[in-house]
Amino acid sequence: ELFLKDDETIQYFLEEAFQTGDGPLIAKALGTVAKARNMTALARDIGMSRTSLYKALSGDVSPELGTILKVAGALGYQITVQPRVNEAA
Repeated sequence: ELFLKDDETIQYFLEEAFQTGDGPLIAKALGTVAKARNMTALARDIGMSRTSLYKALSGDVSPELGTILKVAGALGYQITVQPRVNEAA
């Protein structure tokens, strides 16, 4: 988490994770950011126990979409949908 010192780095880190489409990897990336930002406060803000939040963001499981949305929102991010770019073009 030492490399997550500024908002620009955190945003790039999360964008890279989300681009993989891998649920557990995305959860783990959000967990890494949450640890860097104070997991206890984040858990309180979204109404989860710290233990449950650690488990959801461990990367061992794919958390519910609602959890991902709550965590992203509490971290100051929103999840949006956009058309996929055709990389072959």
